[in-house]
Amino acid sequence: MEKQIIFIDTEFIKLQDLLKFAGLVETGGQAKILIQDGFVTVNGEICTMRGKKIRNGDRVTLDDDILEVRQS
Repeated sequence: MEKQIIFIDTEFIKLQDLLKFAGLVETGGQAKILIQDGFVTVNGEICTMRGKKIRNGDRVTLDDDILEVRQS
């Protein structure tokens, strides 16, 4: 598993935008499909809401990639 720490300077980032920002997907459409099909977890639970607000301390996983969000 590969872990990345993603720094944001806003209160939150939407899940689909986080996947794009971190480079795990190339397009918003690709993110939408992966999220809706249940391939993404937020804090250990499958999340199918692509607009979910990801905040400081949240952990998102897709396949072997782990993203930890921190506020900068």
